[in-house]
Amino acid sequence: MPSPSTVAWGFYDAAATPVLRVKSGDVVEIGTLITSNPTRLEAAGVKAAEVEQSLRDIYTENRPHGPGGHILTGPVYVEGADSGDVLEVRIRSIELAIPYAYNSFGPRSGFLPEDFGYAKTKIIPLDRATMTAKFAEGITIPIRPFFGSMGVAPPASMGKINSAPPGIHAGNLDNKELVAGTTLYIPVHAKGALFEVGDGHAGQGNGEVDITALETSLLGRFQFIVRKDLHLTWPRGETPTHWIAMGIDKDLTVATKIAVREAINFLVTMKGMTKDDAYMLTSTACDVDITQLVDGTVGVHVMIPKSLFTK
Repeated sequence: MPSPSTVAWGFYDAAATPVLRVKSGDVVEIGTLITSNPTRLEAAGVKAAEVEQSLRDIYTENRPHGPGGHILTGPVYVEGADSGDVLEVRIRSIELAIPYAYNSFGPRSGFLPEDFGYAKTKIIPLDRATMTAKFAEGITIPIRPFFGSMGVAPPASMGKINSAPPGIHAGNLDNKELVAGTTLYIPVHAKGALFEVGDGHAGQGNGEVDITALETSLLGRFQFIVRKDLHLTWPRGETPTHWIAMGIDKDLTVATKIAVREAINFLVTMKGMTKDDAYMLTSTACDVDITQLVDGTVGVHVMIPKSLFTK
């Protein structure tokens, strides 16, 4: 569970000290905290009693943190994982931890800062019974909880990196498809992988255009499996109905090219297709979607339907 001694505040780092060690195949329950300070939440209208004590404790201690702002639970050391492997992260379940979320924007972030030169925060009630969020009178959002950030340590040569931009380590992917029952495959770059998770979202639209989703605290159950038989350059996802190829770069065109090439590579290496046919199938039957536009590096993912294949 998150506490001052079990979180990495704002970074992924191959030199970070693990807070838990597990074996390949183990299932771990992990709690995560909303990305906001208690004072800000109360100023926006959250009752003091509804602000988690663990969040207060972390801000009260105020230990050195950054360069990013996400409170990530971990790192978790997975025995046997090493550079060149893949960490298979099976997301067994995700539960809401608090009855509210927030959405906010500011003048120096988001996709349209030139149109919104001020800051605003909105508290949005969450209903566990109906799995909906009441955005406003007459506007209800279906809840599909997922963790915006799930990642491993980057290569040691990169040092301590900002938690905001996703990359080859996965991290702040903000991919709304990675809900309970799905799997994330992450290239490993350091001994033990050093998995961290946070940035809970009750829901989000593709793009996450104002820089936040339905930001909330979540509780998840994860199974970690070290894959020595799989080698990836970029993260990959899998849902019950689709495989997900991903691309990340500062430039949207480059990110899209990476994602499309990753889709083609998957179809060639995993489904035995020719490169030409894989390119054609991606164009005719797969969806290329913008994941997020606001994290420093932008994300694109390709949804490859499993229903296309009879075997």
